[in-house]
Amino acid sequence: MGGGRGYLLFSDPPANIVRQWRSGGPATPFLDPSGASGSDPTRVREPGANGLALDREGGLLIANSGGRSIDRVDLVTRRRTVLVDRYRGRRFNSPNDLHVARSGAIYFTDPPYGLVGGDASPDKEMAYNGVYRWTPGGGVDLLDDSLTRPNGIALSPDETRLYVSVSDEAAPRIMVYDLESRTPDLWLDLKPMHARGGAGLPDGMKVARDGTMVCSVPGGMMILTPEAEPLGLISTGAPIANCAFGEQGRVLYLTANDRVLRLPLRAGWQG
Repeated sequence: MGGGRGYLLFSDPPANIVRQWRSGGPATPFLDPSGASGSDPTRVREPGANGLALDREGGLLIANSGGRSIDRVDLVTRRRTVLVDRYRGRRFNSPNDLHVARSGAIYFTDPPYGLVGGDASPDKEMAYNGVYRWTPGGGVDLLDDSLTRPNGIALSPDETRLYVSVSDEAAPRIMVYDLESRTPDLWLDLKPMHARGGAGLPDGMKVARDGTMVCSVPGGMMILTPEAEPLGLISTGAPIANCAFGEQGRVLYLTANDRVLRLPLRAGWQG
C-alpha cells in the first residue's frame, strides 16, 4: 500500500493491478498491468506488483513480484524504470515488500511466492530467499540469506534496526536486525497465535514515528510497543496482509483479504 497526492494506492498481485482510491469515489485501476505482462500462469503465480512505497521525490516504488525486480514509476507520466533485478547475475525470486530509508536506500524481501512451485520452481535462480538493501549508485547488498519466507519489512524510526516478518507456517515470527552489526534476533514469536487458529501469517508492517509497531500477525493486525509488548489487535476474521498510515497520520489503511479498510486514529498518534 502507498499514498500520496491525495489518494491511496493498493496492489492486487494475482490480478496484476494497482488500484487507486480517492475519498468519496470508487477504486479504479491505476496500473494495469502492474507487474509482468504476458507472463505464463503455469510458471508465474503472482504476476503483479506487491509492496508499494514512495521515494523522496514522490515516485512510486514497486516490489514487482511478477517482473522479479524493484521498479520506480513516475506518478505523472507513468514511466517505469527498473532499478534492480539481479544479485550477482542471478534474477530475484519475486520481490515482496520494501522500505525506503531517508538516504534513499531500499530494503526489500525476496521470497518465492510469485513463482509456481515456490522453492521448487525451475525458474528460481537464487539458492535462498533473501533480504537485501539497494543503494542508489552503490548496488545491492545481501543482508540475510537464512530466512525461509521473508515477507514484510520496516525500519525503526532512528533507522538503526530492521524488522522482517517471516511467513513460514512452521515458524511464523518477526525478526529484528541491528544494522550496525547485522546481528539478527527474534523480536516476536507468532507460533502460539498461529497454533490457536489465527487467520493468516506474518506479512506487512509499518512503524509509527514514536516506534509503535503495526504488524500483520495470525489473526489480524497487531499494535505493539518497540519492545514487542502487545497493545491491541485489529481482527476481521480473515487475514490482514498490510497497512499504511495516511492523511498526515490520522488514518490507518488496511488491506484485509478482499477489502480495504480505513481506521481513524486517535489525535496525536502520528504515522
